[in-house]
This record gives sequence, C-alpha cells and structure tokens, in this order.
Amino acid sequence: MCYSSQIRAEYKKYVRMFGADISIKEYFDIYWRRLTDPEARIRIPKAMDFDFADPQSEEQREIKGLIDEFDRRQMTESEQELFKQKKRLADAERSLLNKPTKAAAESQRIATGKIEQLLERLADLKRTTPEDRDARIFPGWYAPVLIVENGRTVVKPMRYQCRPAGKPASHDVKFPGTYNARRDNLEGFWKAQFGRTHGIAIFNAFYENVSRHRTEGRELREGEKVENVILEFRPRPMQDMLVACLWSRWSAPGEPDLLSFAAITDEPPPEIAAAGHDRCIIPIKPEHVDAWLNPNPRDLAAQYAILDDRERPYYEHQLAA
Repeated sequence: MCYSSQIRAEYKKYVRMFGADISIKEYFDIYWRRLTDPEARIRIPKAMDFDFADPQSEEQREIKGLIDEFDRRQMTESEQELFKQKKRLADAERSLLNKPTKAAAESQRIATGKIEQLLERLADLKRTTPEDRDARIFPGWYAPVLIVENGRTVVKPMRYQCRPAGKPASHDVKFPGTYNARRDNLEGFWKAQFGRTHGIAIFNAFYENVSRHRTEGRELREGEKVENVILEFRPRPMQDMLVACLWSRWSAPGEPDLLSFAAITDEPPPEIAAAGHDRCIIPIKPEHVDAWLNPNPRDLAAQYAILDDRERPYYEHQLAA
C-alpha cells in the first residue's frame, strides 16, 4: 500500500522538469500552521525545509523565518525535556544506590531511553547537511505534488492521505488507508477524483510492511507468530519515478482548506510479489504527463491507457534501516 515513500522534496526539481510554478501561498500557509497551530499536527519532511535554506525572494525568506522559528521552539522544548529526564535519571540512580526497587529501575530505563532520543532530536535540529532519510514521508505528512490548476502547471504542498471534498473530517479516521488509491476502485471509491483531479509526485523509493515468512517465501512454522518487517523498494536502474496520484481540495466552514493526495497502486510486478507484497505504485512515462494532468472525465479509457503504458523498472528490495 506504499505506507511510506522517499520523495523528491525540492520544488525546484518540478520547476526544472515541467516548467511549473510554485504555489508559494500554500507553502507559506502550511509552514504558518505548523508554527502557530500545534493541534493541527502538520508534519513536513526536513527535505522540504532544506528547500528554503537559500531563499531567493521575500516570500521564500518569510518561509525560511517560519522554519527557523519552529526549529528554535523545538530545540527549546527538547532542551527543557532533556533537563527534566536527566534529573529523573539522577534521582533514579540515587534511589538504586540507597534501596534498589523495581520502580526506580524502571524510571532509570525510561529516562535513559528518552535522553538518547532527545539528544538525537537535538542533533537533527542542528544538522545543516541533508540526508536521505530527510525525504521520507508517511501518511499524514506533506509532500510537493504537481497539478494543473486554471490551465497552469503548479507545485503545491499536499498531505499524503487524501480526504475527498465533501467528506467529514472523521473520514481520515474511518478510512486511514486513503493514501492508497487502488486501481481497481478508481471508478468506485475514487470516482470524484479519477478523471478530474490528477497529480504527480516524484518518488525514488517506497516502503512496505510485509510478514517475515512471506518475504522469505515460506509458510508459518508451527507455533511461530507473524512477525512484521519493513522492506525498502528501489527501482533499478536508479531513477526518479513520476507517480500517478489523485488529489482533492477539502473545505469546510471555519476550517482551513486541506490539499491532500493519494498514490494510485496496482497489482505488483513479480519481484515485489515474490518479496511478499501485493501492491505497487504506478510510475507513468514523461510523455504522458500533460495528458495525465489534464484528464477528460468523459474518456476514462485514455487514463487507464496511461496507467497501463507505465514505466516498468525492476524493484530491488532490502530490509529498511
């Protein structure tokens, strides 16, 4: 179901490849909400933050300021929590010296783990060199998506879990898998988007939850419990994949608009099926981009033809780090 993906977060990549504009207002709004509305739980991959590290306009400088202020607040909160956990650890260690108890040992264990996590988080916040993991997204995270709006090709930040227009906000909880638009349900569940609101997201890897025994090509042994592993799939040769997506703009009174998308998935090629998974994203060919982004809702056969005439790389897999 493509529960996680590694994306191309640089909007400049979309601009270079497709001559697209960047919807700077939507970028500003997302970063503003992340800073000012913690309850909104806006999740943005660090790779998108890095895209504004060298701002070239006043609008980009404003976004850079929002990113910097968010990071400062995160660092302050982390440093305060680190101080708290260090005190908790010291108290637990004193208790263990005087009178060992299960509660003190548990407190020591928890504090030690949290201190490690907080130190890693602080190091990550201070880091200025991009890493591959910065571009990984999960359902609920934001990523750049290429669409056509009012005849103009534009890049917009969208949430990776589609909430179709007209649905209640509770739709996200009722249908948590809506980051995956199954090809065999495009004219059912996704009929309001298919043939109408198409997008493209650039992926260069995706990740799937798979049962260990299935990826090892065997049945469960007697008494063996199902164990989940996460596999990373990458195309060979290495390439950026133009992944077919559906998107929607959700609006409700008193609520900010939500732009969100889902990746279309289909039956897997043999190498993914052999690894134990039953779905695969659909990378479309560059020559089909314009037709995909400008669909005719009265000619769905043309859209299916684009999905059929897809790129077909070989997907190598390994256990995810």
